[in-house]
Amino acid sequence: MKKKTLSKVMVTILAGSMLFGCSSSKEADKPIIGVAQLVSHTSLNTIRDSFTERMEELGYVDGKNAKFDYSDASGQVGNLTSIMSSYQDEGADVVVAIATQTAQAASNISDEIPVVFSAVSDPVGAGLVNSLEKPGRNITGTSDEVQVDQILDLALELDPQIKTIGFLYNASEANSVSNLENAKIYCEENGLTLVEGTGSNLTELQSAASVLCEEVDLLFAPNDNTVASGMAALSQIALDAKTPFFVGADSMVQDGGLATVGIDYEELGIETANMTDAILKGEDPGNMEVKVFKEDLNIYVNQQALDALGLSLPEEIQDSDRLVIIG
Repeated sequence: MKKKTLSKVMVTILAGSMLFGCSSSKEADKPIIGVAQLVSHTSLNTIRDSFTERMEELGYVDGKNAKFDYSDASGQVGNLTSIMSSYQDEGADVVVAIATQTAQAASNISDEIPVVFSAVSDPVGAGLVNSLEKPGRNITGTSDEVQVDQILDLALELDPQIKTIGFLYNASEANSVSNLENAKIYCEENGLTLVEGTGSNLTELQSAASVLCEEVDLLFAPNDNTVASGMAALSQIALDAKTPFFVGADSMVQDGGLATVGIDYEELGIETANMTDAILKGEDPGNMEVKVFKEDLNIYVNQQALDALGLSLPEEIQDSDRLVIIG
């Protein structure tokens, strides 16, 4: 009897051990997806949220058959290194890096973990990929290349008398520096004067914006993360000075900017999710072309800002099927 009882106990323990082992294996089979962003603001949050929604549509449900690890560096570039180290430690299967500086930090671990970036204006210039067509590394993604010429064309359509443009940006953001060069080329080709205003934080940018608004006919900021984080305050400075404020992203129009020509950032998040899904299913990032959104762009206009400035849209723009009125 004792031997029989002992056998039953051993069988029970063994069975329990096998069940526990199966559970652990099942847990290990869940893909771990790290999603990091430099800071929280409307543009980046829109990408993150639409990415998450699309991943769920593709069958990745957090806590059920996948693990999503969301991280926010709170605007501190130095925090990105520790975030990427944490993804290495937990054995992430892919890292989604939102915005240029986040992508640059993620590229340091791309030898070990595939990286999909999102909202990088100039992936080649930022040193992330060898080319848009053939990234050539364990990294690819989506680009929100700012169409500087189309945005400034729109500005001139609204006010043909514009002669001076104030460019507001954080000089430490690679995407902004790239857009500055494009703005310089545009101004040179169109006989306009460009004046720069920089700041590494909101206080400095507010001071720069105030000075620029006294000197220029319009203010322009690309999809600069530091600017985007402070759009409520910066757009109010421009409105108080009666200076049109053109921006590089639809979400920046939503947050107070006058207008832009660009993509819907929800689409950016959706395509980022599609690429992440493909990589998790075995595709090589190095052979996946970077998706650049530069066609079928919308014209985004903030109606409240338009009214406050006493401006009206030309009939051609009013009749455009690409016009999106915000507010």
